[in-house]
Amino acid sequence: MILPALLPLILQQQDGEGGFFFPPVASDLAIASDSLFFTILYLSGFFFAIIVFTTLYFVWKYHHTKCPEPQPSPVHNNTIEIIWTVVPTILLAWIFFEGFEGFMARKTPPPDAYEIHAQGRKWSWNFTYPDGTESSVLHLPLGKAVRVNLASSDVLHSLFVPAFRVKMDVVPGRYEQLWFTPTMLGEFDVYCAEYCGTNHSAMTTTAVVHSQEDFDAWLSEAGDFMTKLSPIEAGERVFASKGCAACHSVAGVAGIGPALNGRFGQERKLSDGSSVTFDANYVRESLLDPAAKIADGFQPIMPTFQGQLDDDKMRVLVEYIKSLQ
Repeated sequence: MILPALLPLILQQQDGEGGFFFPPVASDLAIASDSLFFTILYLSGFFFAIIVFTTLYFVWKYHHTKCPEPQPSPVHNNTIEIIWTVVPTILLAWIFFEGFEGFMARKTPPPDAYEIHAQGRKWSWNFTYPDGTESSVLHLPLGKAVRVNLASSDVLHSLFVPAFRVKMDVVPGRYEQLWFTPTMLGEFDVYCAEYCGTNHSAMTTTAVVHSQEDFDAWLSEAGDFMTKLSPIEAGERVFASKGCAACHSVAGVAGIGPALNGRFGQERKLSDGSSVTFDANYVRESLLDPAAKIADGFQPIMPTFQGQLDDDKMRVLVEYIKSLQ
């Protein structure tokens, strides 16, 4: 009685809803991979049932109390042996073909795909768009093929969007890529699926799928935030897009790196026993050469932002840190 009751829940995977096995179907690749998965599941369940019920039948038919004496071996049946060899071989060949075809499709993005660059670093994602706009959240246009070019600033990461059924390792020193076409509006979880150190479990963000009109509006607003926002608000945007919150708390609790709130203008003790004033020059130096002055009690693991932050963005970032008093 339990299995029939659970069956609809297990097999539910339609109308944009998640099922027992998967989250919502939110890309074209998800439709293809789910179809193959459930086909294999049904075939496996079918043959499992045949094997189990046949085994139970023979256990019942030839149990010891019914057949106390050894029974003669049945006549060899070539037809049955051919069937149980040829049919599984055909099915396995078909599954391989479908899987290989899907693999090649995932490796071959359309030539007109919209390109986004994704940078993985401990412990955040940064997405850069063709016009130079940056965001810590992956914004996407509905119904348009998107190619995501992947790179890592430090260690091995893995970009994983379950609702799109895409995952690709991000290997230091080389570029990788994945592509998909979003088919559902909404927000979907993005994870790092490769253990990358202390804060690996917090290396999460969101993929937001917009209509084309809303995506264009977001891109226009996000790309011009330096002129539209106050220095403090712009600095907060830079702080978020560069993943600073992955290591630095603004709530007074030290994490992988020291907390930033209420520290500006104060003396900071360094690991070599000396001290330095936490001012704009210290912030700038820490961004460009993080290993130059290590705060006491912390490890030199902060990556450099040399070439990633211009003077204007460093200026507003300083203003934001100053406002954390």
